Amino acid sequence: MTESLKFFDKTLIRWGVIGCGSVTEKKSVPAYQMVPGFEVSIVMRRDAEKAKDYAQRHMIPHWTSNAKDVIENPEIDAIYIATPPDSHKMYAIQVAEAGKPCCIEKPMTPNFQDSLMVYETFKAKELPLFIAYYRRSLPRFVKIKEWLDDGQIGTIRHIHWQKTKPPTELDLNQEYNWRTDKKVAPGGYFDDLASHGLDLFTYLLGDIKRAKGMAINQQRLYSAYDAVTASWIHENGVTGEGNWNFGTFHRVDKVEILGSEGKITFSVLDEAPIALENDRGHQLLDIPHPKHVQQFHVENIQKHLLGKEPHPSQGISGLHTSWVMDCILGAN
Repeated sequence: MTESLKFFDKTLIRWGVIGCGSVTEKKSVPAYQMVPGFEVSIVMRRDAEKAKDYAQRHMIPHWTSNAKDVIENPEIDAIYIATPPDSHKMYAIQVAEAGKPCCIEKPMTPNFQDSLMVYETFKAKELPLFIAYYRRSLPRFVKIKEWLDDGQIGTIRHIHWQKTKPPTELDLNQEYNWRTDKKVAPGGYFDDLASHGLDLFTYLLGDIKRAKGMAINQQRLYSAYDAVTASWIHENGVTGEGNWNFGTFHRVDKVEILGSEGKITFSVLDEAPIALENDRGHQLLDIPHPKHVQQFHVENIQKHLLGKEPHPSQGISGLHTSWVMDCILGAN
């Protein structure tokens, strides 16, 4: 989406948060609170006692169990949606109808068609829409993009990602987890985790023009898929492949970008150095994430809303990632 910059001409932008789950405890909401000119004024959770507890712990002045108290509140300027993906469309449409900018947790929605509806609604109303693919704003991955753009590995040929891990105790005990409920996340952990990487790859290498995959439930521990393989090709001709399996013995998170004159290696989700190999040698950089990992993502939202520079993760890029995910899972 090409939103008009400088949406706000004010020194204080007041945020309302819908959903107070684990992602908001350290990764996101504290980041909104620490950005000068941003204020988290109200939070919503369906469980009123949990909403009150969250607000008190994070020193947020208001709380509610009704999303309309946030969305339709005239004292709230912008909304951050941090609920499970199956409710993203419903809340996002309401936010758009209220005429407010919005940031939606990833994935944008569980499928491309719902994401398209959200995107088109915000586009029609000329409202800023951001998706919380915060890796586009993290210095570690910005550095990788610099290496690629500077031609450090020559012409880029191929990207490969292997992401595997053992089942969790929650999985083994077959306790409910929305991340593995096919009604909420058809791809299971693939939706939650692989979306980060696939979105990052389009940031690094450009949009994907074709993608296909195979998905299966090997362990039968939950209703969603637990094993996915995929191949794709970017608009610029770079080929890609991925393997995601959530029932293996070893935990692996390794990406290799191969070029005509070198290779870049990194992890999407794990804490690991980034490595550059070319004819000039081997370079290893450890670039830590900030304490609150969405800090730079949120700072970039502020820059966008104040007209300083466009955000790297907007509705149009989030929509593209939804399309790629659907192609891999066979929904397109």
